[in-house]
Amino acid sequence: MKDRYANRKYILIALVLVAAAILISRLFYIQIVDKTYRVSAANNALRPITQYPARGLIYDRNGKLIVYNQAAYDLLVIPFQTSSFDTARFNEILGINMRDFRGRMKAAIKYSRRAPSVFMKMISSETYGALQEELYKFPGFYVQARTLRKYTRPVGAHLLGYVGEVDDKLISRDKYYRSGDYIGTSGIEKSYEEQLRGRKGVNILLVDVHNNVKGSYAGGRYDTTSIPGVNLWSTIDLDLQQYGEKLMRNKTGSIVAIEPSTGEILALVSSPSYNPSLLVGRVRSDNFARLQADTVKPLFDRALMASYPPGSTFKIMNGLIGLQEGVIRSSTLFGCNNGYHAGSITVGCHSHSSPNDLPHAVMMSCNAWFCNAFRYILENKNYSAIGEAFDHWRDYLVAFGFGNKLGIDLPNELAGNIPTRSYYDRYYGKDRWKALTVISLAIGQGEIGATPLQMANMAAVIANRGSFFIPHVVKKIGDKGAPSSLYTQKYITGISLQNFEPLIEGMEWAVNGGPGATARGARLDSIIICGKTGTAQNPHGKDHAIFVAFAPKDNPQIAIAVYVENAGFGSTFAAPIASLMIEEYLTGRIKRKYLEDYVFNLVIKPDAKE
Repeated sequence: MKDRYANRKYILIALVLVAAAILISRLFYIQIVDKTYRVSAANNALRPITQYPARGLIYDRNGKLIVYNQAAYDLLVIPFQTSSFDTARFNEILGINMRDFRGRMKAAIKYSRRAPSVFMKMISSETYGALQEELYKFPGFYVQARTLRKYTRPVGAHLLGYVGEVDDKLISRDKYYRSGDYIGTSGIEKSYEEQLRGRKGVNILLVDVHNNVKGSYAGGRYDTTSIPGVNLWSTIDLDLQQYGEKLMRNKTGSIVAIEPSTGEILALVSSPSYNPSLLVGRVRSDNFARLQADTVKPLFDRALMASYPPGSTFKIMNGLIGLQEGVIRSSTLFGCNNGYHAGSITVGCHSHSSPNDLPHAVMMSCNAWFCNAFRYILENKNYSAIGEAFDHWRDYLVAFGFGNKLGIDLPNELAGNIPTRSYYDRYYGKDRWKALTVISLAIGQGEIGATPLQMANMAAVIANRGSFFIPHVVKKIGDKGAPSSLYTQKYITGISLQNFEPLIEGMEWAVNGGPGATARGARLDSIIICGKTGTAQNPHGKDHAIFVAFAPKDNPQIAIAVYVENAGFGSTFAAPIASLMIEEYLTGRIKRKYLEDYVFNLVIKPDAKE
C-alpha cells in the first residue's frame, strides 16, 4: 500500500515539472523569439498609421470626369507624447489662435491621453507643406494623408451626393468604420459607398521618445496596403445635366430625362440646387447648416422626393386603360360644353372644338372627354361593382410604376400615391362611393401624387409602347458592367402595343398640330416631339406647370418630364424647357436662341403663400 502511494507522488511531481517546463518555454518564445507580442507592450513606441484609400472616380456616360480626388491631411495628436514647444509658431502655421489651440487639446485629452485623435481635419496641401518642415519641433503631433472630393463642374449636387464623417451609430452597425472615417451620405456617394470607398490599409511605425519616426515596425511585416475604390461610369450626360441646371436657374422644380431603351437617366435636375464643393472638407458643417436653413430648400431633391398631382399629363393613362379595357375606342366621340357636367358636378374645360375623338382630345387636353372615359372605366359591366373596376384601374397604374418606389439606385426616393379602394371605403363608407365621387382622378387631380421621376418613366413607357427598365444613374462599375441585373430586366405594363398609337398620335398633334394644340411651344422643326402639357393644382398658391414628352416619335432616344413650381400652365414654361433639353441632347446645339434666352432670363419666384 505504501509503495503504491509513493509512486503516485512521483507521478504528480513529474507532471508539475513538465507543466513548468512547457510554461517556461512558452514564455521564452513569446518574450524572446516571437516579436509580435511586443506590439501591445510597446504602444508608446509604435504608431499605427491608417492608409486611407482614394475613393473611386465618377465619370459621365461619355467618359467625362465628374468627381475626382485631391490630397488633404489630418493633423493628429497623442497628448501623452506632447511636451513644451513653440505654440505661437504652431498656431501661426495652422492659422488658429491660442483659445482654439487650448480647446482642441482639451478635446484630445478628453478622448484619450495615450491614443491618437484628430487635432485638425483636412488641412490644405499648402498648410501641410509648411507644417511638415517643422513638425519635428512639435512632439506628439503627426500628419495622416486623406483625400477630398473635387468636382470638374459645379453641377449635379443632388445626384452625386456628398461624403461626411461617420457617427457612433454607424460605427456600431458596421465594424469597417472607425471614428474619424468618412462615408457617402447621399446620392451616388451613398448608394455605391461599398464600391467607391476601397479598403483601408495600415503602416505600423517605430517612434522614439522625441516623436521621430525610426522606420517601419518589424520591417513592415504587419503593414497592409490600402486598395483604391472602384471607378464608376454614370448614365448622366454631363453637358445635358449642366444645361438643364442652367435652364432651371431662378426657378423651382425639376427635370428628369431618361433614355427609354435602357432606363438610363440622362439628366436629374432639382432646383434650387447648390455647388457640391460647398459640402467638402472643413467648411462642410457650416455650409450644410446654412443650406439647411435656406427657405428655398436647396438640399431637397425635388426630382425624387416631391410628390405632385400629375394634372392633365395623367389623361394619357386613363386613355390607355380605357382602350385596354375595351370601354372606349380611339374613334369614340365625346362632346365638351366648356367642361364635364353631371348633375351638380362640373369639371370645367377651356373652349375648343367639339366633339372630339381620342387623339384630338389629347391634343386639346379636353377634360370632358377624359371624365367620360374614366366613368366608363369604373362603370364597366364586366365587373361586379365599381370597387372591383377601380382595383383593376389601379393595377394598371402600379404596373407603370406609380404608387410605389421605382427602385432607382439613389437614396430617398418617394413612392408617390395612388389611392386604394379601401381608402375611399374608409372615407365614404364601404361601397358608398361612385365614379362621380372620384371624378377628379380622371384629370390627374384628387388624391393622386407622382414624382417627376415617375412621370419621366411614364413618358419612357409610352415611347417604348408598353415596357420600361427601372431608371438608374450608374452605367458601369469598374470593369463589371451594369451594377445589377435589376436594371437590365424589362418590365411589361400589360397595355397592348396597338393601344399606344392613338395616344402617341394625340401627343404628336399637341406639339405639332394646328389650332387647339396645347404644346406648340415645344415644337422643333427638325425632330418630331410627342408631348403632353399639364397643370398641377396647388392649394398653397399658384399652380405648377408640367410637361412630359419623348423624341423622336420613331426610335425615341429621350423621354423627359419637367416641373416648374408656381408657373401656371405647362405650355408656357415647362414645354419650352423640355424642348430645349431635347434639342440640346439630340443635336448638340441650340438653333432657337430666342427661346433659350427667354428661358435663361425667366425668373419665377416661389409663391409667397408656400
